[in-house]
Amino acid sequence: MTRIKQTSLIWTQAKVITLLLFAIMFSQSTYANKIEWKEFDKVSFELAKKQDKFIILDLVAVWCHWCHVMEKNTYTDEKVVSLLNNHFITTQADHDLRPDLAERYRNWGWPATIVLTPDGTEIVKRAGYISPGRMARLLQAIIEDPSPETTTLTLPNNLSSSPKLEKSLVQQLKIMHLQAYDSDLGSLQLNMKFLDIDSVEWDLYLATKGDASATNRVIKTLDNAKQIIDPEFGGAYQYSTNADWQHPHYEKIMNTQYKNMYAFASACQQLQKQRYCVAAKQVADYLLEFLYSTDKGVFYSSQDADLKQGEKSHDYFKLKRQQRLALGIPKVDKHKYSSHNGKAIEGMIRVYMATKEKKYLVAAIKASDWIIKHRKLNNGGFKHDRDDTVGPFLADTLYMARAFLLLNMATNDPKYIDYANQAAVFILLQFKNPKGGLISAVDNGTPTKPLPQLDQNIDAARFFMQLYSKSPSMELNNLIDHTMKLLATPEIATSRFTDPGILLAHKTYNILRQKQSNL
Repeated sequence: MTRIKQTSLIWTQAKVITLLLFAIMFSQSTYANKIEWKEFDKVSFELAKKQDKFIILDLVAVWCHWCHVMEKNTYTDEKVVSLLNNHFITTQADHDLRPDLAERYRNWGWPATIVLTPDGTEIVKRAGYISPGRMARLLQAIIEDPSPETTTLTLPNNLSSSPKLEKSLVQQLKIMHLQAYDSDLGSLQLNMKFLDIDSVEWDLYLATKGDASATNRVIKTLDNAKQIIDPEFGGAYQYSTNADWQHPHYEKIMNTQYKNMYAFASACQQLQKQRYCVAAKQVADYLLEFLYSTDKGVFYSSQDADLKQGEKSHDYFKLKRQQRLALGIPKVDKHKYSSHNGKAIEGMIRVYMATKEKKYLVAAIKASDWIIKHRKLNNGGFKHDRDDTVGPFLADTLYMARAFLLLNMATNDPKYIDYANQAAVFILLQFKNPKGGLISAVDNGTPTKPLPQLDQNIDAARFFMQLYSKSPSMELNNLIDHTMKLLATPEIATSRFTDPGILLAHKTYNILRQKQSNL
C-alpha cells in the first residue's frame, strides 16, 4: 500500500472515530437534557425512596393551552432538566386519564405541579404555567429546604354523627349561596365566569316555591352564560376570565358540556323559555358533530383549546364556521371514558326531555350500549378506559349509574334500573369510606391514599336517593345515611365558596325520610 493510501485510510478512520465520538457525546447530551416521565404509581414512589429523591407530579390535560406551553418551554430548559434529573423522580399524569388525581388537585390546575416526598408528604403545590426561571428557583429552594408549605390533604378527624344537616348549617349554606351570586353578570362572583349547575338547580327549585328573586338569578345567569357557547361550532367553552363573559378559554371539555346541557334544558322545561332549549341544543349538537364516534356510537372526551398546540387561537375562534374548517379543527381527544360518557348520556337525555327531539335519545342509548359492552366489569361497576393501570374510579360507575336512571325515565325500560342497582352495589363494596362518604378510587398502593371528593359525594347521595325511590333496599337506605354524614359535616359543607348541591341533597333527604315516616 502506498504512503498516500495509508495516510488517506488513517484520515478516514480518524474521521469515523471522531463522528462516532461526536454522536455519542450528542446522544448523552440530548439524554441529559431530556426528562424521562414516569407513571405516578407505587413503583415511582419506591424508586424515589431508594434513590433518596423527591417526586414531582406534572398533572396536565390534553386540551390545556398552558400545559402545552410549559411542556415546550419549561421542561426543555437546561437548568430545569438538570435539577429534575439529579434530584427528582419525574412523573406525569393526564388529568382525564387519572380522575382520582384530577379531583385531588383540582384547585391547583391546570397544569398542576405537585412536589412530594417518598412517603407522600406534599411539599409544594403550584397552579398554572411556571416559567423556566421560576421553576429552576422553585426546585432549588425545595432541594435546600424541603419543609412543606402546606399540610397534606386529609379528612377531618370526626365526621357528623347524623346524616341530617343542622338547621344552623342549612341556614349558613343558604346565606353563602346568596352571597356568592354576581348580581351584575349572573353566576358566581369569581374571576372565572362559568355555569355552576348546582346554583342554577337550587334557584330553579326555589323558583317552584314562588321565589321571584331566584327566577331572576337563573335568567340573568343563563342569559349571560350563553356568551361562552361557540356561535359557529356550538359547544360551551370551559370558562371566561377577567371576571366577565367576554374572555373565553376555548377548550371544550365533557364536564362543561354536561353542565350546560343540564342547566339550559332544565330551565327550558321549567321556565318555558325557548331560548334555553336553543342553547341546550347548540351544546348537544356540537357533541354529536365533534365529540361523537358515529360508527361506534360513543362519545369522546374533549377538544383542545389550540389549533396548533401551544399557540393561542383567538384569531381562529373569531372566524366563521367555513373559514375555521378550511384551516382544520383543534385536536379531539378520542379516549372513550366511562365517566365522560355517563355525563354525555345524561346531558343528551335531559335535552331530549326538554325538546322531544329523538336524535338525542338515540345517541344516548347507543353510547350506553357501547360502554356496557366495552367498559362494564363483571361485578356491576365500570372501568375508566380500555386498559386501566390503576382504579377502578368512583366517577365511572357513579356517572354511568346516574345515566341509567335517566335512561329508565326516558324509555321505561326496567333493565336500566337493574344496571343502576348493580352499580350501587359495586360502589358500596369498592368505595365506602369507613368514616363516612365515598372515596374517589380504589387504593393504588401509593402513599397518596384516595380521599372523598365533595362533588362526587353530592352526586352519589342524590343518585342513591333517586334510586331508592324506584328500588328501595336496606343496603341502599344505609348507604344514603353513610354518604349524607360526610355532607352534613360543617367543616366539609362550608369548605368552598358555596355549595348549594348540599342543600339539594338535604332537601331530597328530608322528603325521602318524611315519606318513610308516613308509611
